[in-house]
Amino acid sequence: MLYGGRKFSYGLVLFMEKLLFYEIENKYIDYLSKFSEHLFRNAKITQSYSRKYIGVLFEINGFKYFAPLSSFKPKHKRLNETIDFIKIGDMAVINLNNIFPVPDGFYSLKNPKTEKNLQYQTLLNNEIRIIRKKQEQIINNAKSVYNHKITNDGKSKLAQRCNDFKLLEEKCKLYKRNTVT
Repeated sequence: MLYGGRKFSYGLVLFMEKLLFYEIENKYIDYLSKFSEHLFRNAKITQSYSRKYIGVLFEINGFKYFAPLSSFKPKHKRLNETIDFIKIGDMAVINLNNIFPVPDGFYSLKNPKTEKNLQYQTLLNNEIRIIRKKQEQIINNAKSVYNHKITNDGKSKLAQRCNDFKLLEEKCKLYKRNTVT
């Protein structure tokens, strides 16, 4: 999607106890993905839509964090939910080990009703319904994953598969400082 000359991908944010869809600027995702093997770029040339980064923005230590939502794959049927892996029905999954900070001004509200493809609009609406039912679990688990990584960096399997949150926070600050005039 293009807004004000910027490309965005999809996301969610928590304000007043309600999860909403948001979009995140593609250039920011491209920049941050250089510093994390767990953060994927928005789109492949062959994709009709940008890679969906539908997730949850919440504030930890002054940083708004975003959790990407991934498409449901056959392998997910046999996996159980864990502290860092949450199923959104049989439509999507949230990998909370992949959360990352997003600076103010680099995300924008996305209303599913404006989606022209009705099948995709229905998918987004179905996903948000389940996400809202699980929002307390998602937020609590995300905070737990963040705290676990900070206190156990590299000392557990969970910490090893997480993004380096402190590094991404530094890069988030730098990006905002270098792009805001």
